[in-house]
Amino acid sequence: MSSTLALPTRGATIALARRLAAALAPGDLLLLEGPLGAGKTYLSRALVRALGVDRRTRVTSPTFALVHTYAARLEVWHADLYRVISGPEVDELGLRAARDAGAALLVEWGARFCRELGGDALLLTLSVEPRTVALEASGPRARALLEGLPR
Repeated sequence: MSSTLALPTRGATIALARRLAAALAPGDLLLLEGPLGAGKTYLSRALVRALGVDRRTRVTSPTFALVHTYAARLEVWHADLYRVISGPEVDELGLRAARDAGAALLVEWGARFCRELGGDALLLTLSVEPRTVALEASGPRARALLEGLPR
């Protein structure tokens, strides 16, 4: 199952983040792909805020730290796997264990590690020209998440 949405403005991206936050459940996996500057971190920040993380908390790309965690309506682990080379490196980050324990995972550059992260993911592929996001579900929970997004 898949869908493509236009994201012509920051407001449209924030609206998508709010829709995702309303439907997100413990253990969900969101994989964000797209070129540099496509808005992966902006969408991540908007999603974390929509889940209830205070505006005073910095929400940045975990490019160098690799993982940031946030306590909100549900626990969120935000990862950036751009610099990660292999599955064993992903395993060392503890993302799968956190997901199994109920954390939602928000992973930039993570599609190539979908299996290591537990599969059944909602893949969000952001494009710059035109600004769009393609949403693709890879399993039953991700399909339910996509189907359950508030309009």
